[in-house]
Amino acid sequence: MKLQIQDIDACHPSAPSSSVPAIKKMSLQVGSGEQIALIGPSGAGKTTLLQVLSCTLKPLHGKVALNDQSPWTLSKRNLQKLRGQLIVAPQVPPLPPRQRVITSVLAGRLPAMNLAQSIKSLFYPVDIPAAHHALSKLDLPEKIFERVDRLSGGERQRVGLARLFVSPAKLWLVDEPLSALDPTRARLAMSALTETARENGITLVCTLHQVDMALAFFNRIVGLRHGQIEFDLPTEQVTPAMLKSLYSQYEHELLGQQDRELIEKQFERVTPAVVVNNCR
Repeated sequence: MKLQIQDIDACHPSAPSSSVPAIKKMSLQVGSGEQIALIGPSGAGKTTLLQVLSCTLKPLHGKVALNDQSPWTLSKRNLQKLRGQLIVAPQVPPLPPRQRVITSVLAGRLPAMNLAQSIKSLFYPVDIPAAHHALSKLDLPEKIFERVDRLSGGERQRVGLARLFVSPAKLWLVDEPLSALDPTRARLAMSALTETARENGITLVCTLHQVDMALAFFNRIVGLRHGQIEFDLPTEQVTPAMLKSLYSQYEHELLGQQDRELIEKQFERVTPAVVVNNCR
């Protein structure tokens, strides 16, 4: 699925009507099957942009097109049909606590089901092997029949991501997928997301706080700040100076100890070692 927005203004859904738009005069094009990472400090407008792209937030001004269709000019039925071609993975997945993991995972297929099939799937999972395969990609197959309320935060986040792998959608909109994951599982999750999307020709738009992961797994980086695009470049053209400017006054978000080491390694920067002398 290809995406295009032109001169978009949009407010965050929870913001008062008189508030300043969260994204301002923003234009962006994403080709079918392309993968991009959205980075930037908190409040940059990343999540609001995903809501616009998911056709759940109507912009104040500007144009939105998904596969050359303008969602806000469609009938209610056709808009619902268009939304069925995409899937959103929020940072905190809305998983019913008493639901089984397998049911939560297979909910990714609901847009392709009729009412009878969707009700039946709540009681009799229709494709256990598919759910098991999706969970295996995220190192979670043994949890397939567990209840959601018995999972840790990181496990719940991975269950939310596993929905993508069973979904028929051709557009994945993923919001901060690594916030509850340790570094090893974060890399596993990013590898599974990008490889599966690439193999199936799926368009992937992913917001990330972990700049090192964006640099490692995406070929195109879009930097947002104060609701505007600061840069939109191939990864190899993104410099440390650009990142420093993007996160100016928000250095703590960019330069956590682990991020600092990985970013410097990515750009082959050499930092003098700190020598600590212990006096006795």
